[in-house]
Amino acid sequence: MKGLFQNVFFKMLVIFILILVLIIPAVMVQDLIEERMLRQEEAIEEVSSKHAEEQTILGPVLSIPFKRYKIVTDQKSGRSERITETLLFHVLPDELEIDGEIQPEKRKRGLFEVIVYKSQLNISASFDSFHLDKLTVPAEQMELDKAFLSIGISDLKGLSEQVKIDLNDSMYVCNPGVPSNDVIDKGLHVNVPLSNQKGKLKMACKLDLKGSQELSFIPVGKETKVNLKSNWKDPSFGGEFLPHTRNVTDDGFTANWKVLNLNRNFPQEWIGDRSSLEHTAFGVDMKLPVDVYQKSMRVAKYAMLFIILTYLVFFFVEILNRVLIHPIQYILVGIALVLFYVLMLAFSEQIQFDLAYLLAAAMTIGMIYFYAKSILHSWQLGAMTSAILTVLYAFIFVIIQMQDYALIFGSIGIFVILGVTMYFSRKIDWFDIKKDSQKQD
Repeated sequence: MKGLFQNVFFKMLVIFILILVLIIPAVMVQDLIEERMLRQEEAIEEVSSKHAEEQTILGPVLSIPFKRYKIVTDQKSGRSERITETLLFHVLPDELEIDGEIQPEKRKRGLFEVIVYKSQLNISASFDSFHLDKLTVPAEQMELDKAFLSIGISDLKGLSEQVKIDLNDSMYVCNPGVPSNDVIDKGLHVNVPLSNQKGKLKMACKLDLKGSQELSFIPVGKETKVNLKSNWKDPSFGGEFLPHTRNVTDDGFTANWKVLNLNRNFPQEWIGDRSSLEHTAFGVDMKLPVDVYQKSMRVAKYAMLFIILTYLVFFFVEILNRVLIHPIQYILVGIALVLFYVLMLAFSEQIQFDLAYLLAAAMTIGMIYFYAKSILHSWQLGAMTSAILTVLYAFIFVIIQMQDYALIFGSIGIFVILGVTMYFSRKIDWFDIKKDSQKQD
């Protein structure tokens, strides 16, 4: 049996089979990381559901009811009947400006951190004119006294104060809910009698709004301006529109958006349903800047490369130094390499990711050094193996820090590793290696 393991080609076959077997625990590590990611998402959802979800502001929208008559004929009896239906004419503001300040706060749920916030939003808008002549209905069919103004808020739990709307210097207290779901699903409304309305309709209100992680806006104004400031120093601006200007420092950020009606694909006025405005949302995301699970997953994807290169090192140590390593010893080294990822994941949930990586790598390299020194009967060979592993771990560490250049840097690194392997194996006589080994024995 020992003679069989001395056969270099049989040993290569065994190592290849071991690598295939170790794919299973490597995949299980990735499943473990995904499971922890799901638990993090569950923690975020739990905290958000009790505090308030991500918030999206839509509005204000002015809605004017009017009656329309139509004749319906029964096909069986041939009788005709006039039916009255009530429709809504929706008008968006000509000018919309929102000034807001956000105070984020970190909340912990077990091991996981969640970002929640409080915000103060000052909303002002003006409706310059209503093109009621576009309705082509008699004036007596217009129900101007039943007009209402709506503001969409995606999670009403976030409201911490009563909302009052100033309309042309008259104060109105908002009512919960919206009379129609044509445009807004959830929000507030106030009745706006328009019978005696002349000229511009100006509105202003203040929202004390809580939320989690994201705050977004729908650009319903002919000209929409949003100005935000916060002490959060790692904002991510996303959505359909990026800020017109921004300034991010260690003290926080300021951001200003300006969106025209020409930049979006819906009109300023229409009749009936139009519920597809959300795709134009924009705003700020205050998620944690470093996601340890994303980094852990990126590292775990190199697991097979680690195993292959480490086995390659041990294999060449066998060949070049005429020592014999048992397949069980290869398996133990492979398990140690896989355990590195579990250690890294566990440590990264408690300390900074970079420190967790270095600590797990140091523990793994130290274990393999003492094991290699024992099975190879040489501290020099053990130290050489550990040095090569240190280079490999440092190589992967650098790659995960370089998102934009990871592919080119990784490709060049693997090319160099292949070149070094070819260099050290250039003088090995693969046809004569068994004979040389037997001579030495």
